[in-house]
Amino acid sequence: MDLLTKTVEVDGRQGVAAENGCFWVSGSTTLSKYDSDWNLIATNEAPFEEGYELEVNHIGDIDVYDNEVYCGVELFVDGVASNIQIAVYDGDTLELKRTFNFEQGSGQDECSGICVNPDTKTVSMCAWTDTGDHVYNYDLETGDYLGKVRLSPAPKWIQGIAYHQGAYYLTADDGDANDEAPDHVYRFELAEGVSEAQVELARTLDDVRRQGEIEGLNFDEGSGEMLVLYNRGAVIEQGMPVGFYDGYDHEIHEVYVYGPQL
Repeated sequence: MDLLTKTVEVDGRQGVAAENGCFWVSGSTTLSKYDSDWNLIATNEAPFEEGYELEVNHIGDIDVYDNEVYCGVELFVDGVASNIQIAVYDGDTLELKRTFNFEQGSGQDECSGICVNPDTKTVSMCAWTDTGDHVYNYDLETGDYLGKVRLSPAPKWIQGIAYHQGAYYLTADDGDANDEAPDHVYRFELAEGVSEAQVELARTLDDVRRQGEIEGLNFDEGSGEMLVLYNRGAVIEQGMPVGFYDGYDHEIHEVYVYGPQL
C-alpha cells in the first residue's frame, strides 16, 4: 500500500483535481485554484450567479481536463437532490463556460462526483444516494448520454470518482466517525459494452488525523500521486454538517496525498 506523503489544508469540503502542476478544490458553493505549492491563486465564491436556468446550490467532487473544471451541480436540500446538471468552468478564471444536459431517464437522483476519461472521451457521474449502485456515462464532446453500468458490489455513500491509467476509483463514506471506523477507496474497470463492473477495495483510510467524512479524489498524473479530500471535526447527518465534535469549533478540510500510484 502506498504511503501517505503529506497533508494539505484547503478551503473546500467537496472535491479535488490536478492537472499540469496546478490543483483545484470545490466547496459546496465555491471553486478554488492552487499552484504547485498549494498556494491559493484564484477563487470563485459565487459559481451559480450566472448561466443557469434551473436553481442549483451544490457542487460535488470535480475533475479537470484541458484546463476546464468539470462539476456535477444540483439543488441539494435536506439530503434530497434535484436539478442535476453537468457544468464546465474555465480552469483559470473559474467562470462558467457551458452546461451539459442531464439524462432525466437515467434513474440517477443525485450527483456526488464526476470524472473525465481522456482515453475514451467520456464523462462519468456517481451518486451518494441509493442510485449509487451505478455509474452514469456521457460523451465528453457532445454531452450525449451513453448509459449506466452497475457496480458490484456497490459501495455505500459514494462521494467521489476519478480515472487513472485504465481504472476508475471511488471514495465511499462507509465508515463511522462516531466509532472511529475508517472510510474507503475502491477500484473498478469499465470494458466496452458491459453492464456491470466488479468493484474491489483499493485503500482503507485508517491513517487520517481523525475519522470524519471522505469526499472527492483525483490523481496527479505528473507525479502519480493519489489525492483524497477528507473533512474532520463536523458531525454529519444526511450529508450536511449539523455540529462539531469535542475539541472542534469548525470543520477542517484536508487533502491527503498518497503515492505514487503506478
